[in-house]
Amino acid sequence: MSTTVRIILILGSIFALVYSVKKLRQSKLKVNDLIGWIIGSIVLILMSIFADAIVWVAAKVGIESPANLVFLVFIAFLLMQVFIDNIKISELNEKVKTLDHHLALKEKEERDENINNNRNV
Repeated sequence: MSTTVRIILILGSIFALVYSVKKLRQSKLKVNDLIGWIIGSIVLILMSIFADAIVWVAAKVGIESPANLVFLVFIAFLLMQVFIDNIKISELNEKVKTLDHHLALKEKEERDENINNNRNV
């Protein structure tokens, strides 16, 4: 792996790490989500430091370029993040639906109570 690619990986990883911590401090990112990004950044830094190991793994797996292995790992990481986010979105959609049902029932009870109060007057 060329020195340029290694430097880009290290700088990109450090940038992602610093940006994630900044978003955590601004309360725009939860600690649970930050852990995934920290692990991803550390993996990329390790891959750039131990480039010989990446070359060896790429040769054993049959990938022609070690950079392609790095891209493959990064794409797999991002796909896992998207999958985790989709799970969270589905859970939130269910919560919104349940809340909407409770709100509709509460409004119906209030309307029925108002109608009964108006009849008794």
